[in-house]
Amino acid sequence: MDKKQEDMDYRKAYEKEHLRNADLAGRVADLEARCDDLAFKLNRIKSNPLWKMSAPLRRFLHFIVRQWTRLKNCGNLRGVIGKLKYKKIQSQAMERYGTKSFPDEEERGLQRKAGFLRKVKISILVPLFNTPEEFLRQMIESVLDQTYENWELCLADGSDEAHGRVGEIVKEYQGRDGRERIVYQKLEKNEGIAGNTNHCLSLATGEYIGLFDHDDILHPSVLYEYVKVINEKGADYIYCDETTFKSGDINKMVTMHFKPDFAIDNLRANNYICHFSVFARGLLDGTELFRSRFDGSQDHDMILRLTDRAKCVVHVPKLLYYWRSHPGSTAAGIGAKPYAVESAKGAVADHLRRHGFTHFQITSTRAFDTIFKIRYQIIGSPLISIIIANKDHAQDLKRCVDSVFEKSTYENYEIILVENGSSEKAVLDYYRELEENPKVKIVRFEGSFNYSAVNNLGVKHAGGEYILLLNNDTQVITVNWMEELLMYAQRPDVGAVGAKLYYGDKTIQHAGVVLALGAHRTAGHSHYKQHRDNLGYMGRLCYAQNVSAVTGACLLVKKSLYDQMGGLDESYAISLSDVDLCLKLRKAGYLNVFTPFAELYHFESLSRGLDDKGEKAQRYERESEQFRERWKDLLEAGDPYYNPNFSLDRSDFALKI
Repeated sequence: MDKKQEDMDYRKAYEKEHLRNADLAGRVADLEARCDDLAFKLNRIKSNPLWKMSAPLRRFLHFIVRQWTRLKNCGNLRGVIGKLKYKKIQSQAMERYGTKSFPDEEERGLQRKAGFLRKVKISILVPLFNTPEEFLRQMIESVLDQTYENWELCLADGSDEAHGRVGEIVKEYQGRDGRERIVYQKLEKNEGIAGNTNHCLSLATGEYIGLFDHDDILHPSVLYEYVKVINEKGADYIYCDETTFKSGDINKMVTMHFKPDFAIDNLRANNYICHFSVFARGLLDGTELFRSRFDGSQDHDMILRLTDRAKCVVHVPKLLYYWRSHPGSTAAGIGAKPYAVESAKGAVADHLRRHGFTHFQITSTRAFDTIFKIRYQIIGSPLISIIIANKDHAQDLKRCVDSVFEKSTYENYEIILVENGSSEKAVLDYYRELEENPKVKIVRFEGSFNYSAVNNLGVKHAGGEYILLLNNDTQVITVNWMEELLMYAQRPDVGAVGAKLYYGDKTIQHAGVVLALGAHRTAGHSHYKQHRDNLGYMGRLCYAQNVSAVTGACLLVKKSLYDQMGGLDESYAISLSDVDLCLKLRKAGYLNVFTPFAELYHFESLSRGLDDKGEKAQRYERESEQFRERWKDLLEAGDPYYNPNFSLDRSDFALKI
């Protein structure tokens, strides 16, 4: 065997072992999370010594325990009041998104007369199958009620012989409209959602295609709003916010879904776009609309394919689609269509392979069967330089460093400890102990504390291909935390990657940064102080997603990108330099990612105290003003990964009132 072949065999064996180790690390992390969850539940049961008593007393005690758990999970009574206020806000807001949001006659007239340069025809495709009369009539009437009138409704009917009434009702509306805008075809046999919808497409003559379910309802202004962004932005793929409703009344909303703008990592993990998709017909050139092998999740597959091709994906942040919840509908629960789970995994896998990914894993999360965790292959074993700034606080630093040593399954890392004026004997003794470890390098920063400058100095001494900024008041929870961050940071389209951080009471400190959130209107953390077990808004605490920024308390980025962006801006001495770095990365065309699968504790502000009094508060306000001025345009435009319908005064995705 020649040396070249020997090297190739060795490389293959190494890559195979590397994949195996990464998989084992992931499984260990999953098992640890499961064990932690079971331990939490078991301890809650054991904490009630009277559980064997009579049923009435036990029910009473369970009630008390539930109330106490709510108090504990929220941290205090104020948290419980906050939850009640959230529910009240949502209830009040719902009143604005039903029929009260419909245009009055004056507004209808203005929308009908809108002088669009491009008055595109939109062909709305609706596959019919044994559609109940009430649903069918409401669906058709919601199209007839559109303020934008250049549309056609294409109906392919796969109903069985017992449902001949479906065709009769359609013909009734064809006669009522009298403008040949309703096109109908009775199919010889039912071919499922994919097949029937493809027949609808064969009937369509429009420049744009819209996908509409036979039991749902459109807002009267949806086509007007879509044609508006086609004219103003050149949109070739458009979607809006939506809600489920029950009892045939769109004012009886169950779940309102206010979505982010286009976010590819969100879409891979969860078909958040869903309804109401309208797209340029040209995006279909050379490809199918729906592929029957993905029946049940044919829309997820289609959205992934067409948004890949689209040049301008636009989200209209208005609630314009009403999704009926009834037995048998997907809106009523994925249990109605269990095959959809495997179809969705297949659609995502097909998409990932098209983008060059291999050896990935797709698994369901605790949020929902079709909300996925994607584990990407880590290429090689690059050196990660962990930068930790420190002054005194020996106990906090030791807890942090020990957790890195003891909990991490990733082995190729170094720790650059940047010392900044410590005087405590305990920390100086600990430094001497650390200096004996070949993985640790201690450098000294002279001068008053400047978070940005201290970390920049650490990066100058780093030998790694990746930089991991880590606060000294953190503690690792997830054993494969570095792998979970690295799998995203390795992608050429990703800038910064951040972890999910908790306070000591297991409430959330960081789950991604939202622009303009909070009193200073600079940036704030979403899901702040929610409990670790919380699924998040629409399951958002259960999958990796794109965000505007992540906290520097635990941030991984390629060293080349860190240097390209000029590192952390040292004019921000304490606050907002991490967000500033992320926004520079975003401006340069990179995605920032938050992953909930890398978890750490963050005992925030132990090292330097809070920025809420005296000089510290004044300093924070100065830096906030600098940030607001520098990123004025972005702040005014709003965070694309949030939604303008959400309040900026709360971090729990409560709606504006």
